[in-house]
Amino acid sequence: MSEDFLKYRFLSLFLPRRSRRGLVVLTGARQTGKTTLARAVFPDMQYINLDAPEDRDHLRTISTASWGRTVGDAILDEAQKEPVVFEKVKYAFDEKGISFSLLLGSSQILLLKKIRESLAGRVSIYELWPLLLAEIHQKDFSPPPSWPLVDRFFGKEDLNRFLSKEPALLMEKEDAPRRETEEYLLQWGGMPALLPLSEQERWKWLKDYEYTYLERDLSDLARLDDLQPFSKFKKLAALRCGKLLNYSELARDTGVSVDTAQRYLEYLHLSYQTVLLQPYKRNLTSSAIKTPKLYWLDVGLMRQLSGRREEVQGEIYETMVVTELFKWIKTTQKLAEMYFYRTRSGLELDILLETGSGLIGLEVKSRKGLHSSDTRAMREVAKALGKEWRGGIVVYPGRELKKIDQPNIWAIPSRRLFI
Repeated sequence: MSEDFLKYRFLSLFLPRRSRRGLVVLTGARQTGKTTLARAVFPDMQYINLDAPEDRDHLRTISTASWGRTVGDAILDEAQKEPVVFEKVKYAFDEKGISFSLLLGSSQILLLKKIRESLAGRVSIYELWPLLLAEIHQKDFSPPPSWPLVDRFFGKEDLNRFLSKEPALLMEKEDAPRRETEEYLLQWGGMPALLPLSEQERWKWLKDYEYTYLERDLSDLARLDDLQPFSKFKKLAALRCGKLLNYSELARDTGVSVDTAQRYLEYLHLSYQTVLLQPYKRNLTSSAIKTPKLYWLDVGLMRQLSGRREEVQGEIYETMVVTELFKWIKTTQKLAEMYFYRTRSGLELDILLETGSGLIGLEVKSRKGLHSSDTRAMREVAKALGKEWRGGIVVYPGRELKKIDQPNIWAIPSRRLFI
C-alpha cells in the first residue's frame, strides 16, 4: 500500500515486541493488510514471501540446523505455502537459534493445522480484520488522540456517569469528517487497498477479489470440481446478511444438499468472510430462538456479492454496526461475547453484549429519527436481567447523543460510538 494510505492499526498495540522471545502468527482474510502491518511494526526484520516459488525453493535448501544462522528472526509471509518451514522454525526456536519470528497467512485452516502439528504451545495467534471505522478515519500510521467511545463499555464504569459527560452534539467541523468516514465504510467496506482507488476501480477490485478468493483460498480449503454452486451460495448468503440462518433454504435455493450448504458456510467462516452471531443462551422473557444470524464481515464485499450498489438499506447499516463491534472486540482482545436475543413471540434485541461487569443491550436503527417503541425490547430484557443489566444503546445515524429511556438507555450516533 502507498505510504499516503498507510493506516494506523489498533492491533499494532497488541502484537508482541521483538524483545520478547516468542513465535507469533498473524492471520486474517486476504488483503486486510497483514504484510503492511507486519513490516511497519517490525521494519528491521528480514521479510520472505512464500507466495513466490523461488523463495519456497530457496528455503527448502536451507538445512534445519543452519536455519538460525541463515534465516534468523524473520517475517514469513504465506507460511502455509511451504509446510517444511514450520518444522525448521520449531527446531531453530527450541535450539535458541532464533528468538522471534512472525508467520503470516490467510488460509486459516491450513495455517492452524500446521501450528497444531509443529508449533503447539510455542505461538501466540492474532487476527487482522478489515479496517475499523476509527482506522479509516485516522490519516496516517500515527496513533489517534483518543480511542472510540465503544471501548469504555468494556470497563466497569457506570454508563450514565461517563455518557452524561459526553457532548450532546458535535460541532459541524468535527462531525462532518466522521460522517464522511462512515459513509465511506457503508459504501465500500474496510479493505485497505480500496482507499486510493476511484469508484469504478473499487467496484472492479471487489469483483476481482471474489474471483481471487474462489481461485486461491478455496483451492486451499477444499477440492471442488465445480465452483459454480459455491459461487451461487456466496451470493445467496450475502443476500441473507443479517437474517436468521436457514441451511435448508440456502441449500434449496443453491441446488445443493444441506450437508454441502453447511460445508460451504464453514469455508466462508474459515476464510474470514462471514461470522455467525449466536442467540443468547438464556430464556429471559419467553422461549427464545436458538438459530444464529449470518453476517458478512466486510460491507463492501457483501454489497458486491448481493448487488446492493446503491442506497444504504437497513441490513447494510445493521451489518456495519454488528461487524464494527465484533472487530473491536477481537482486535483489542476484549473478554466479552456478542449475542442477539429473539423470542418466538417476536421480541428482538439486535445485540446483547456480555462483559465482565454485566450485560449491555444494543438496538440498531438505520433512520435518523427515533420512536418510543425503539426501546421496548431493551426495557423487557433489562427487567428480566435485573442487576446484570448495565444499560442500553440505540445506535443510529442521527446527530444527538442523549438519554432516552430507563433503565440507563441512551441514543448514540454510530459515528460517535466507533470513531
